[in-house]
Amino acid sequence: MADHAILAGKRVLLVIAGGIAAYKSLDLIRRLRERGATVRAVLTEAGARFVTPLSVQALTEDTVYRDLWSLTDESEMGHIRLSREADLLVVAPATANLLARMAAGMADDLAATVLLATDKPVLVAPAMNVRMWRNEATQANMALLESRGMRRVGPNDGVMACNEYGPGRMAEPMEIVDAIAGFFAEEAHRPLAGRRAIVTSGPTHEPIDPVRYIANRSSGKQGHAIAAALATLGADVTLVSGPTRLPDPPGCTVVAIETAREMLAACAAALPADIAVCAAAVADWRVDGASDRKLKKDGGRPPSLALTENPDILATLSRPGEGRPALVVGFAAETGDVLAYATAKRARKGCDWIVANDVSPGTGTFGGSDNTVHLIRADGVESWPTMAKDAVAARLAEAVAEHFAGK
Repeated sequence: MADHAILAGKRVLLVIAGGIAAYKSLDLIRRLRERGATVRAVLTEAGARFVTPLSVQALTEDTVYRDLWSLTDESEMGHIRLSREADLLVVAPATANLLARMAAGMADDLAATVLLATDKPVLVAPAMNVRMWRNEATQANMALLESRGMRRVGPNDGVMACNEYGPGRMAEPMEIVDAIAGFFAEEAHRPLAGRRAIVTSGPTHEPIDPVRYIANRSSGKQGHAIAAALATLGADVTLVSGPTRLPDPPGCTVVAIETAREMLAACAAALPADIAVCAAAVADWRVDGASDRKLKKDGGRPPSLALTENPDILATLSRPGEGRPALVVGFAAETGDVLAYATAKRARKGCDWIVANDVSPGTGTFGGSDNTVHLIRADGVESWPTMAKDAVAARLAEAVAEHFAGK
C-alpha cells in the first residue's frame, strides 16, 4: 500500500471525465489528501453529470476547474499554468472519448487542453464498456499514448454498469493511489539526473544501389531498452538509431539514421556527454562507390562490389582527449569464444566496459526478447543469467548509476 511519506506535499491535478466510475474519484481525492497530497480537479461537462462540482470542491478544498472559456479561471490561473503547477496529472476515469482526443492531440475543452499543454507526466485510469475497451480504435489509442510515455493503471475485470462482464472497470481508488505513489518513488530514484547519455541502437544500412543494401539482423530491442532505462534513471538521453520497427522509447531524443557515417556524425553532434553506450550493430564495411542506379542482371557474371571500411564509432568515442564521455560502453556480439574476443575488443577499442553476448544461430538473441550477457570491466567479468532485454537494460543502467555515484 502507498507510503504516506511518498505522497506528502505532492501536487496532483485530477481530471474527472464522464462515466459512472466518476464516483470513485471522490474517494480517490480523499485517499490522496489523507496521505498529504494536494489535489486540484478539472471536471468535464460529462463528468459533472455524475459527480457535482460542489462535492469535488468540498473534498479538494480548492476551486474546481470546468470551463476553458471562463475569464475568471483564465485570469487567475490559465490552462497552461494549471497544467504545469502539478507534479502529476491523473485522469480518472479516462473514458474512450477522452483517450481518443488525447491521442489525436485535440484541445476542444479544458480537460483536453490541459492534457495537451502539460509538460508533466500523466497517469490514466481507463473506464468504459468492455466492448469499447477491446475495440481496435481504443487499443490503438492507448498503445499510442503509452508509447509517448503515458502511464496506465487498470482497467480491471468485472461487471459493468451495463451488466456485461470483462475488462473495463476503473481501478479501485487505492490501486490508483498505489500507482501514483509508485510513480513518485521512481521519480525519487533518479541517480543519473543531470547526466547526458548517447545510446546507439539497431543496424545500419549501407547502400549498394538505390534498392539494395548491406545490413545485419539487429532488431534494436536491446539498444532501445537501454536508452529507456537510462532515461528512467534521470539521464538526458539521445538515442541514435538505425532503421528499426520499434517505437521511440519515452523520455529520449531520437535521431534516425541509416548509415554508419550518419551514425558517427549524429553521435558527434550529441556531444558533450557523460555516457556513451554503443549497442548498435554497425556494418563494418560499405560499398566503395555505391551505384546511383539499380544494378541489373545481364546474364553475365555478378557485379564486383569493392568494399571499404566504415568508421569505427566505438573507437572514436573512446579516444582519449577533451570531449570523451566519462564512461564508454561497447557491445561485442560474438558467435564463439565470446569472452576472449570481447576482452580483446575492449582493449583494442579503448572503451571502459564491454557487454558481450553470444549471437550464434539458435540463441535467438538477434530479434528475440531475451539476452545472455557478460559485463567486462577492468576489474573483471560479471556473467549475468539469461533475462529479458528490458531487464538487461535496467541492470546495466543501475551499474552505470553506481559507477557515477559520488562523482
